[in-house]
Amino acid sequence: MTERFDAAWLSLREPFDHAARSVALARRFADHLPPRRPRLVDLGAGTGSLFRFLAPIIGRGQDWTLIDSDPALLDEAFGRTAAWARRQGLAATSPGDALLVYTPRGTWRMQGLVLDATTPDAANLPEADAVVCSALLDLMSANWLERLIDSLRAPFLACMTVDGRDSWLPRHPADAVVTKAFRRDQRRDKGTGPASATAASSAALRAFAARGFATASAPTDWHVPRTSLRMLRALIEGTAQAARNAAPARDASIAAWESTRLDQALRARLAIRIGHRDILAIPPGG
Repeated sequence: MTERFDAAWLSLREPFDHAARSVALARRFADHLPPRRPRLVDLGAGTGSLFRFLAPIIGRGQDWTLIDSDPALLDEAFGRTAAWARRQGLAATSPGDALLVYTPRGTWRMQGLVLDATTPDAANLPEADAVVCSALLDLMSANWLERLIDSLRAPFLACMTVDGRDSWLPRHPADAVVTKAFRRDQRRDKGTGPASATAASSAALRAFAARGFATASAPTDWHVPRTSLRMLRALIEGTAQAARNAAPARDASIAAWESTRLDQALRARLAIRIGHRDILAIPPGG
């Protein structure tokens, strides 16, 4: 996969992801897992944010395989999850290549697998009791999504897929220019062909339904308040850079937009909503 994310960005976004994800869908997902030690595969797992959200909801003993193409992020996942567990008053140990978190309802086991998420068939997904991912589907192509769904025989939960329902307040005259260029960048090839971007969640729901899966979805928007300066800056600068890459001829308009937005953020006069959606798919008879 050509797209890379650094640990600092994943750390910055984690509390926003955690606040936004649908607890109701996560609980429905957990209800469809085996009663004893379900095996979960997390595609594009990064630093393990989804484990830290979902494992407590599942509650009982469970085994996770975190798949990512970046071994440094998987190493970070182990360290962050061990520290997180201890903050919850849970013991954590690292025997061999696994992390074990000991809870009153059973042990949570995490292992990492360095594997490119662009090749879902190689992960032997049919052997898993469930497959999960977060902030992944919109990076992938329609063809990748079809291949993934064809390989699934288990419940699937995809969190934090962008859907385009963004709002920047107050409005700016260059919003349309920046948004158009940013959307173009979202659709560029990130290793599997043109990315599905904001069409990913709706395309996934249609594809699952066509194969007989029962589906559900929920909006899971980031709400970035005026007081969250670090996140505001990251979104402004990231959006401007992506727009500039996609439309270099509009650099002057994008630069003016970026300057104004940064000034608004510094004066606590900017709030942002980034639209996301979680989707749940349960196989026939599941």
